[in-house]
Amino acid sequence: MITLAIFIIIICGLYLYGKRNHKYWELKGVKHDKPLPFFGNNARNFLVQISVTQLISEFYWKYPNEKVVGFYRASRPELIIRDPEMTKKILISDFSNFYPRGLNNHKDQTEPLLRNLFFVDGDVWRLLRQRMTPAFTSGKLKAMFPLIVERAEKLQARALSASKAGTTIDARDLMARYTTDFIGACGFGLQSDSLQEENSAFRKLGATIFKRNPRDVVVLMLKEIFPTMFKSFKVFSRLEKQILHLVDEVQRQRNYEPSGRNDFIDLLLECKKKCTIVGESIEKVKPDGTPEVATLEMDDELIAAQVFVFFAAGFETSSSATSTTLHELAYHPEVQSKVHEEIDRVLAKYDNKLSYDAIKEMRYLEWAFKEGMRIFPPLGFLIRECARKYTFEEINLTIDEGVRVFIPLQAMHNDPKYFDNPSEFRPERFDPANFDANNKYIYLPFGVGPRACIGERLGLMQSLAGLAAILARFSVRPAPSTIRHPLVDPNPGSVQTVKGGIPLLFIERKQCK
Repeated sequence: MITLAIFIIIICGLYLYGKRNHKYWELKGVKHDKPLPFFGNNARNFLVQISVTQLISEFYWKYPNEKVVGFYRASRPELIIRDPEMTKKILISDFSNFYPRGLNNHKDQTEPLLRNLFFVDGDVWRLLRQRMTPAFTSGKLKAMFPLIVERAEKLQARALSASKAGTTIDARDLMARYTTDFIGACGFGLQSDSLQEENSAFRKLGATIFKRNPRDVVVLMLKEIFPTMFKSFKVFSRLEKQILHLVDEVQRQRNYEPSGRNDFIDLLLECKKKCTIVGESIEKVKPDGTPEVATLEMDDELIAAQVFVFFAAGFETSSSATSTTLHELAYHPEVQSKVHEEIDRVLAKYDNKLSYDAIKEMRYLEWAFKEGMRIFPPLGFLIRECARKYTFEEINLTIDEGVRVFIPLQAMHNDPKYFDNPSEFRPERFDPANFDANNKYIYLPFGVGPRACIGERLGLMQSLAGLAAILARFSVRPAPSTIRHPLVDPNPGSVQTVKGGIPLLFIERKQCK
């Protein structure tokens, strides 16, 4: 009898624990769906039935008259933002209240590979950002362009081989190989040969990063449901040895000194050589209100974390955006013809060779690329965490420190309230003469504000170069196996991917023979 009573007490205790914060939005008068114990509103994402982006989009469309919608990830209250002006405040005007992304539940237990610019918050983020920004200046990007041209030529060769054989090409895989080789060369001075070697180790590494195995799924779910109990469990432990070995090998080749290549690894080695990064704190202030001095030691582990995110974020987002653009062009031959005409006209001015200046002149191609990212943004949402109690005055809502807010890009990019006939692929939307200035805080594929993507210009440049290289030589058409609206893969956590890739036919253009 005593055993039964203890069992009942334990069950009741667990039930109450699983619902401990589930009155948060009700007490604040914020509309939301009824949460389940332990899972909150996130059960389908925990069980890999639906992606984070899809789930957030569902809530966006379910409450069309609200500026915000409440959500629970396990027992943690989160807020979905449906208003552009509130988005602007979160990302720019009131950034000091929302500088964290909140992706690490335990700052003192951050696993090594997650101590990178994307995942870390506070002073570590600010000092890393301050030191890494010089790697992405216009001069540095222009100096990298010959390396892009080399990879673009190999990209053409791989597509040409498949085209002559009449075989279907997975555009997603093709562009991922191109981007992987570019990052290997420009970031690390490595020849990854993903475009030439079918089973390139570098390509395998890239494909593995965003593919969660059953263990990862369980660990992520337990860390959310029982954050204190499972805070030491790692998600990327399977990759630590590979990344650390890669970084050590590159450093060894350079005798652990900057090599003069001025690439990403050189920048990190310079930081390591100087030992300490110093700057103003974003977290702590002196009694007089001025920021305290913050410092950061650059060691091998921190270098490995930056290499990890530079590689992971770069190849996955660019390959998603470029392959989506090719997919849309395949279904819109009239738009593709305009892109072909512009590429031919511009390249004729530059001796039919890709160059930094030539890419800068391909404005219609850039509009097409931006339209592809509008329809299917690589990052389907932006996330920030409230750093201190904050009031949204326009709706008289106060949220507490630790509440995460989501900007649902996928939904906002495809809302007819902001984009007329949003399902139509129309690059002319991004003609400066046509673009609605009111959409500045709605169309945000690279984010905006102090935590906007640091590699935006680099990603745009190498993506446009890859598209120009392909479309200068080929027309793309749907293959028999192509699906007009590919199904979203619910497995990756942040970057959107599709199931089964994007199969297309690459047809060599007659005038290029």
